Amino acid sequence: MFGKRSSPGTMKPGGGLSPAPAGVRLSEPPPLTVPHLDVAAPSPPKSHSAAPDRTKSDDYFQTKSTIFGALIEAIDLSQLSKLESDAAREEIRDIVNEIIALKNLVMSIAEQEELLDDICNDVLGYGPLEPLLSRDDIADIMVNGPDRTYIEVSGKIQLTNTRFRDAAQLMNICQRIVSQVGRRVDESSPICDARLPDGSRVNVIAPPLAIDGAALTIRKFKKDKLTLDQLTKFGSISPEGAQILQIAGRVRCNVVVSGGTGSGKTTLLNCLTRYIEDDERIITCEDAAELQLQQPHVVRLETRPPNLEGSGAVTMRDLVKNCLRMRPERIIVGEVRGPEAFDLLQAMNTGHDGSMGTLHANSPREALSRIESMITMGGFTLPSRTIREMICSSVDIIVQAARLRDGSRRITHITEVMGMEGDTIITQDIMVYKILGEDPSGRLIGRHQSTGIGRPRMWERARYYNEEHRLAAALDGMEEVDDAKIA
Repeated sequence: MFGKRSSPGTMKPGGGLSPAPAGVRLSEPPPLTVPHLDVAAPSPPKSHSAAPDRTKSDDYFQTKSTIFGALIEAIDLSQLSKLESDAAREEIRDIVNEIIALKNLVMSIAEQEELLDDICNDVLGYGPLEPLLSRDDIADIMVNGPDRTYIEVSGKIQLTNTRFRDAAQLMNICQRIVSQVGRRVDESSPICDARLPDGSRVNVIAPPLAIDGAALTIRKFKKDKLTLDQLTKFGSISPEGAQILQIAGRVRCNVVVSGGTGSGKTTLLNCLTRYIEDDERIITCEDAAELQLQQPHVVRLETRPPNLEGSGAVTMRDLVKNCLRMRPERIIVGEVRGPEAFDLLQAMNTGHDGSMGTLHANSPREALSRIESMITMGGFTLPSRTIREMICSSVDIIVQAARLRDGSRRITHITEVMGMEGDTIITQDIMVYKILGEDPSGRLIGRHQSTGIGRPRMWERARYYNEEHRLAAALDGMEEVDDAKIA
């Protein structure tokens, strides 16, 4: 047991709990804040007449609240925070079992185990989110207030039985998540981007902006990092297309990964970075660090929001500009969404070949337009033609990712930026994805096919790095596959 409380009747002299008087529930202490733990004692849930049916009833939350209150009175949280996770769970389980026995609560073994897990998750983890975070098949967790939690599995959104006790518990968990990366979320700063220890991306928007309770969105990343070979097995790209992307990474093409929300841009960027040589110095710039690079020489930078006085903010543009003073060989920007596009293009065009970034756009042509508009909106008074010439001289390849209507994710285009004709940027598709129909279950049927170009623009760069034979084999392979399917 942990250190004894001074309040009489809470702990036995030997460290055990003394039974509470019959019919009297232990009083609940005020919220406690200790290092690495931010625990608020539960309160009974309010009834929600319009709330959907849930697996756990209000009686369950009432019982849990009673046991939780007794637990908080019985342990020393400052000592608990010093233990390893497994040891802390065992201590909590021992005390909770004793509380259940002393209060003569009638529970089945299964109910008792569920209650123990829930309380351990509340004290040591992220409460009701823990079971969802442990599942590797979930891509997104979307919490819309305390009573509704959705998940995305296999590209489809599903309603779950996960329920928070009340809005206060949900807000408490949100604060616990963002505080781990030195950020805060409250009424004065109701929007926050953060990350979990495993790199999963987190967004919180709290009341008063979120009317029905805090909205928490978690983009989970698989524990096993995806590779282009695995994307090929999933049908996201053809083997020949994957080989072209490998070559683009090796020969230091400047790559922009374009796609809509949830299309797999960051996953694809992670896959492309696997083909960077180990002896290269890489610097990443992100709003919330989520890239998972495997190389040994990586410097990870992250933006910082303003403090309570509104000062001290470090923007993405600040990071990208600072990169140029850090002797980078490649600069990777997690997401380009503002005037930092100008600095990234400058870096790509001044000896930092092989730089990469992602942006939101629905086609390669739209991606180029978005880069131009981001530079213009950043206050740069440059003629449109000058900006487009800068884009042409900086960006080599645009890789377009998409989430289709059946929930599947596909790489739909590998497109080269060729140059200018008049005031227009000329592009050339190396590979495209064609949808041919759908099967009886509603799953889309399609194939990746070559556009039949003889020699792409990246050919000379591939020759410089002795990769032209592999590039030729990939292009020939795509054409042979197309011919066979046509025949």
